[in-house]
Amino acid sequence: MSRLPVMSNKRVLTNSSSSENIQDVGPAQKKSRKELVPVKPQAAATVIGGRRPPAAAPRPPLSFNGCKHNPLPPSGVVKPPIASTAAKGTSMKQPVATNGTKPGGSRRLPWDLKGKVSDMEDRVRNYQTRVKSVGQENEDLKSALAQNQVKVGEMEDKLNKQKIQISSYEVELRKLSGVREELDKVSSDRSFLQRELTNLESKHRVMETLRDSQETELQMLKMKLSVQESTLARLQTTLRDTEEQVRYLKVTVSEQKDELHAGEMERRRLHNSIQELKGNIRVFCRVRPLVDGGNLKHIQLPANDNKTITLAKTEESHTGKAADTHKNYNFSFDRVFSPSASQQEVFEEISLLVQSALDGYNVCCFAYGQTGSGKTYTMEGDEFDQSRGVIPRAVQQIFKASEKLGAQGWQFTFTASFVEIYNETLRDLLYTGKANKRPEHEIRKSTANEVTITNLTYKSVSNEDQVLGLIELANQNRATAQTAQNDRSSRSHSVFQLDIEGMNAGRDIKCKSTLCLVDLAGSERMVKSQSQGERFKEMTAINGSLSNLGIVIAALANKESYVPYRNSKLTYLLQGCLGGNSKTLMFVNIAPELDSFGETLNSLRFASKVRS
Repeated sequence: MSRLPVMSNKRVLTNSSSSENIQDVGPAQKKSRKELVPVKPQAAATVIGGRRPPAAAPRPPLSFNGCKHNPLPPSGVVKPPIASTAAKGTSMKQPVATNGTKPGGSRRLPWDLKGKVSDMEDRVRNYQTRVKSVGQENEDLKSALAQNQVKVGEMEDKLNKQKIQISSYEVELRKLSGVREELDKVSSDRSFLQRELTNLESKHRVMETLRDSQETELQMLKMKLSVQESTLARLQTTLRDTEEQVRYLKVTVSEQKDELHAGEMERRRLHNSIQELKGNIRVFCRVRPLVDGGNLKHIQLPANDNKTITLAKTEESHTGKAADTHKNYNFSFDRVFSPSASQQEVFEEISLLVQSALDGYNVCCFAYGQTGSGKTYTMEGDEFDQSRGVIPRAVQQIFKASEKLGAQGWQFTFTASFVEIYNETLRDLLYTGKANKRPEHEIRKSTANEVTITNLTYKSVSNEDQVLGLIELANQNRATAQTAQNDRSSRSHSVFQLDIEGMNAGRDIKCKSTLCLVDLAGSERMVKSQSQGERFKEMTAINGSLSNLGIVIAALANKESYVPYRNSKLTYLLQGCLGGNSKTLMFVNIAPELDSFGETLNSLRFASKVRS
């Protein structure tokens, strides 16, 4: 429905009141009035885009179920009433009196107020006439709108009925379409099935041919099956024989394992018996080569005897009458190594002792001798393989032997420690903390007669490289100093301990032992070393501990009831590796220089006392 503009009476009254106000105020104002602009009356019609729409052509009446109805007027087009047309036909462009002028172009004089008022009254009557015509037109449009709304309601009811009927028709149409589609589908399925039938018939003919060939092949397979059955029977017989052999071999393997275990235990017993026959305390002597080369003058080593050594010295006569005398000092040890002996030859003599450590016996090996006699070289050696000493070679042998025993069900765990005895004080050589926060250490003995050190670093190791790394760290922390006999003399005893725990779960056997490798500090006399101050104190502590070691070894050799282990920290620490069934080996290292004759003689006498 088109929206029609309606001019309210309020607007007209406002204009009228404004004109009256102008008329009342007019006499009071002495100024000239502005020219009033004439206003054209407009017909009450909808204007779209500022232009009046053209009149629509008449439409034929619509027919609904045989009834004719007049069509609605076109949207936005309203016929103007007669009064409006008449008003429009009149000339609205009459000149209005402005600035005191008269109609016809004559200008009213400023004092002609009555004429001005008369002009205004004419305009007001003209506006009132227009308002009445617009009001009448508005009433007519309202009545026409009400009639059109009633007709629209009736048309909507008819339209709804038509839509319902169309919906029912559409449902029926969809049903018919579905039936047609189904018919088309059935037709296509029938064609497809016909093609399939043709294909199946051809396949059937092929299958009949294949059946004939399969029957022929089946006959051949039956013949082969009979052959395979006979073969299977023969293989089953062979399998039973093989199973019997496997059971026999398993029994044999079990017996061999038992025999191998018994052989291992017997080997351990015999090995220990051999070591005991050789002596639980053995002494080896090793002569260091001369620094500048040359032959030994005062040391004699028989070519056909590797267990004796002789020191020869020419002594002057004290009276001056007799000629000079030659005096020989003969010593005998378990083995004497010449200066040309290699590190490998030295280790081969003690490798059996290292094996005893893996068999469950405590083993202690230490090097004794004056400063500069080659003790550290014997025990540690150099970083090259050929010149490696006793400690790295012993560690290598321990891990290789443990791997072989692993095939027999043995499992080993290893724990390493490195301690230094300096001026009768214990120092942890594996300590990596701050120097001013070093803990104090004490030797404790447990209820199981196991010797332990408080606050000591114990490292669990599983291969040779880890142990070598610990040895390198210990060498960096060890106390050394310069003396008159050696630029870098060891001023302490270093003790490397490798605790070994073995277990054979299948045999329910356990063993526990300790391999103790000791590099003793160099023994020396004050006159020879010229030690003073702190060096003299170190020398006194070193010589005292070495003397106590000789006393302990002598007490063990004599099987005395009391062994003075507690006389020094060294013997107290080595208590578990010196007594009982422990194996002890001492290297006495001697320097070949003539000016070291006195120190060499003292070292050989001490070693001979230990061996006796």
